[in-house]
Amino acid sequence: MTTLLKVDGASASQSVWKQVLDVFKKGGIIAYPTETFYGLGVDPFNETAVKKLFNLKGREADKPISILVKDKKMLAEVAEEIPLSAEKLIKKFWPGPLTIILKAKKSIPITLRAGTGTIAVRISSNTITQKLLEAIDSPITTTSANPSGKKSPVTASEVMNYFKNKVDLILDGGVLSGKLGSTIVDVTEGDLKIIRAGEIPIERVVESLK
Repeated sequence: MTTLLKVDGASASQSVWKQVLDVFKKGGIIAYPTETFYGLGVDPFNETAVKKLFNLKGREADKPISILVKDKKMLAEVAEEIPLSAEKLIKKFWPGPLTIILKAKKSIPITLRAGTGTIAVRISSNTITQKLLEAIDSPITTTSANPSGKKSPVTASEVMNYFKNKVDLILDGGVLSGKLGSTIVDVTEGDLKIIRAGEIPIERVVESLK
């Protein structure tokens, strides 16, 4: 049975975040709002939970799943190194809808990395997501809360319609304004490689590195 919790960016009771933490620690799946769409989160270090997430979405095993961190200290827990180009992008665009692909720590399950040796990371600017990360004190996966190939959801009810009771908990943050997903770039080789255009225009990303 899915638990649906209505929350806002200003406040939420401690009991809400305790429920969230309990679900996370037990390997459950949490749907939550971001600055773009609703996302699905599990403990990225729990391989069983990660496999459950792939199965829920019907996601191909060779497609990695991104993660969110709350700060640069937490980033160091998942990234092997942070090149200068990444430092510049972080300073300019985080928190915000820019996902940066970095070399992954070996502690990240190979399932999540899809055998790539890299991990895609960002810090969200959504206040509910920030509070979520404070509550769990851990990175969390972020992938749009829809079956692969379906429209990304902007409401909690859309998430519920997609998955019924297959998601353990949904944080209802209202209607989101996202039109595109996050912009994704790869800096693992030092130079900038554009993987996907998104909310942040590519021109702004390129300009920030000049």
